[in-house]
Amino acid sequence: MKIGDIVIGLFIILSVVLMIIPLPAGILDLLIAINLSLGLIVVFNALFAREALNMSSFPTILLFATMYRLSLNVSSTRLILRDGEAGSIIETFGGFVGGGNPVVGIIIFIILVIIQFLVITKGSERVAEVSARFTLDAMPGKQMAIDADLNSGIIDEHEAKARRQKIQDEASFYGSMDGASKFVKGDAIAGLIITFINVIGGITIGSMNGMPIGEAMSIYTTLTIGDGLVSQIPALLISLATGILVTKVSKEADVSQILIAQLFNVPKALYLSGGVLIILGLLSPLNPIIIVGLGAIIIIAGNNIDKSLQIQSIEDEVATGEVEADEIRRPENVVSLLQIDPIELEFGYGIIPLADVNQGGDLLDRVVMIRRQIALELGAVVPIIRLRDNIQLNPNQYIVKIKGVQVSEGEILFDHYMAMNPGFVEEEIDGIETVEPAFKLPALWITESQREKAETYGYTVVDPPSIIATHLTEIIKQHLDELLTRQDVQTLISNVKETHPTLVDELVPKLMGVGEIQKVLQHLLREGISIRDLVTIFETLADNASINRDTDILTEYVRQSLKRTISKKFFTSNETTSVVTLDPAIEQLIMDSVKQTEQGTYLALDPEKTQLILKATEEQINRLEEVGRQPILITSPIVRIYFKKLTEEYFKNLIIISYNEIESNIELQSIGMVSIS
Repeated sequence: MKIGDIVIGLFIILSVVLMIIPLPAGILDLLIAINLSLGLIVVFNALFAREALNMSSFPTILLFATMYRLSLNVSSTRLILRDGEAGSIIETFGGFVGGGNPVVGIIIFIILVIIQFLVITKGSERVAEVSARFTLDAMPGKQMAIDADLNSGIIDEHEAKARRQKIQDEASFYGSMDGASKFVKGDAIAGLIITFINVIGGITIGSMNGMPIGEAMSIYTTLTIGDGLVSQIPALLISLATGILVTKVSKEADVSQILIAQLFNVPKALYLSGGVLIILGLLSPLNPIIIVGLGAIIIIAGNNIDKSLQIQSIEDEVATGEVEADEIRRPENVVSLLQIDPIELEFGYGIIPLADVNQGGDLLDRVVMIRRQIALELGAVVPIIRLRDNIQLNPNQYIVKIKGVQVSEGEILFDHYMAMNPGFVEEEIDGIETVEPAFKLPALWITESQREKAETYGYTVVDPPSIIATHLTEIIKQHLDELLTRQDVQTLISNVKETHPTLVDELVPKLMGVGEIQKVLQHLLREGISIRDLVTIFETLADNASINRDTDILTEYVRQSLKRTISKKFFTSNETTSVVTLDPAIEQLIMDSVKQTEQGTYLALDPEKTQLILKATEEQINRLEEVGRQPILITSPIVRIYFKKLTEEYFKNLIIISYNEIESNIELQSIGMVSIS
């Protein structure tokens, strides 16, 4: 157990013990002095804290301090009523503040309580309540702002996490302060009640012991007032600290800097204030020496501040000129210009409202969801997507860049919806003909008034942010393999190592390097295969990498291990899927054309044979598309990778799967065969 924990525990126990066990007057003096010290420490810490969260534990401090102070009240009350004394500190306060007159002491005490209860405590309570309400109301907007900064690349994941935590801490702090301010209010009320009880009880006990009423009133009232003062002064300091914390607005400077800068930074205000005081001193019965003198001091101070500001302005202007000159003379730093964003979405000024949270746009939120969706679907972490406006584009145009190069573009109509016929709708609606950018399907732009009618007919209707988000998602999926860097792979390896250290130690770097694993994962992503099941992928690589280091062949082994994932992605278990197959003669021709080198294998097929195979493949793809089926071709495991390389540049949407990648419960129907015979 730490020393701090022991001290806190003993402090709490002491607060309870003080209410039960009688204390000598000397020890009570020490504890009262400690109470005064704590009040001073708390108020100065609150005064010089940069922001309220620097004293996030203040509600707990307030509770402990209130409990400790009330326990001292109980101990001092016991001494006053039992012995007619309560230590030197209480006697000194009672006699000094009242000047030997109990009535004056009572009045001073009541004034202190009124100041604390009606002014400071009441105001702090209200400020804490409003701050808590506004902090909670502002949380969603702050969260969205953080997500926007994260998506635009201004901050990284670590800083975003820290900012979110700070928002939660602020909400908890102001919520706690709203409730903790009630401690101060209750403490003030308790102080009044205890004082009243002490006065009445002291006079009664003194009278019962044969003491004259006047003498009893003088002694017990003086002691009670002293007790109330030594209790209420620390309470007043704590109340002041509460007010300072909940009214802090700046995080850049402490209170002294802010007050001086804001009160004495406008010479005109000082000139006017000094002039008014001088006029009052000369034309009114007020003491002219004091009033005119003070006005003159203020005017002189304003003149000095005016000169200082002019000198500062000149120095700032000179410094700015020197900086600009240094910038001109300094060789240009072009390193920052070499940075390339992995993914960029640029759009014209007409699309800005869709990305502006203040105008109700939710495009930034959709971009966040894209990264989450792809992480869940394909198991890869998408880099930060940079969003920026580009005045060189048409107002409603947007482009998508991968590593600084434009790969796709689209155009939307603001305040319109895109309606697409799924193929079975016969009713026609009026609209502007267009093409859906992600899948190149025919579509119509329709107005808000036509939306309900189109949905009733059966059209698929989407809004502009959904169009852009869908298009961006498809572009990212198509290029996800080239976005997967070695650093990303190392991060994935580290994540697996946390739960499967033996597997990773066996595979990396003994059998495969990070670059080789990267190539295998890129092969899988290129064909839309999820890499979320990294444990299965790594185990398959560990089993086969010692026999064959060819990443193409290793990818085929991994695909066979992921046959459940592949089958679920491309087939439906409760219905028959139409596919085409590859002629065994073509398979044999391909295998005979495979050449082995030290760098790996490649396909050296006769160009005429290649054209015949491609033409036959196109015919079978068209047959599948005519019946509304996804083009899937089934081939033997050993041929799959080479046939994929042969056709991938010509048929982007052709899915090629080997027999070993299909689960046994999948029903297939071959409606054709790719053949050149």
